[in-house]
Amino acid sequence: PLYLRSTKPLTLTPAGLKLLALAQLVLPEVEATDRQLRSYAQGDSGRLFIAIECHACFEWLIPVLDRYRQAWPEVEIDIRLGLNFEPIAALQKGEVDLVISSDPQAHKELSFEPLFDYEGLLALAHDHPLTAKEYIVPADLADQTLVTYPVERKRLDVFSRFLQPAGVEPANVRQAELTAIILLLVTTLKGVAVLPDWVLKESMSHNRFTTRPLGKAGMHGTLHAAVRRNESEAAFIQGFIALGKRAMDDVIVHYAE
Repeated sequence: PLYLRSTKPLTLTPAGLKLLALAQLVLPEVEATDRQLRSYAQGDSGRLFIAIECHACFEWLIPVLDRYRQAWPEVEIDIRLGLNFEPIAALQKGEVDLVISSDPQAHKELSFEPLFDYEGLLALAHDHPLTAKEYIVPADLADQTLVTYPVERKRLDVFSRFLQPAGVEPANVRQAELTAIILLLVTTLKGVAVLPDWVLKESMSHNRFTTRPLGKAGMHGTLHAAVRRNESEAAFIQGFIALGKRAMDDVIVHYAE
């Protein structure tokens, strides 16, 4: 029995006390889980594991995440770089919840939300011979050392959209993890680099190097946030996308100050 009969007030047996202690442990967890599930259903909280296909995205993503944490404190956030795994495949499998990508795909299960436009520019030292050119063509890089992030070529616009379609290979390729190191190599004439305009704006304000467009019309692209289609309308997902869309506005204001 769980309690002793004919006792006032009711007296629990050892078995009853054990069950009461268990209930006191379990019920708060059940109530907390119920509240969290209700919050998930309303889109106020959830999990946002982000995969990044571009190293340079950290230049704008970290400030965005700082603001996002303040606005959505109940959302669990993590970041995973897209170096040793396929981000889009991970998104489909539920291993991550959002992928920052410049390569939108037609997919029935995924939605690619545009964040902002950008232009890839060639960064080179002020006294580099290519500064004599108004814009760069693929053949101009055939005798150059190209400095890149350590990622697959298919994820670098300079290869997939500029050099490979023209059948051009640079003389050398040198890799560096950090943007600051890449720009140091550029300014010391150790190579040239193609980076998105948002990365270059602040350093250009210090007159450290110059840039040239790739091709007469330039090499433009759009950064996207890829999410699972059935979760794309969740409030906390839309909250991140809204902040991402304003990321470049903040960058422009910062550099203008």
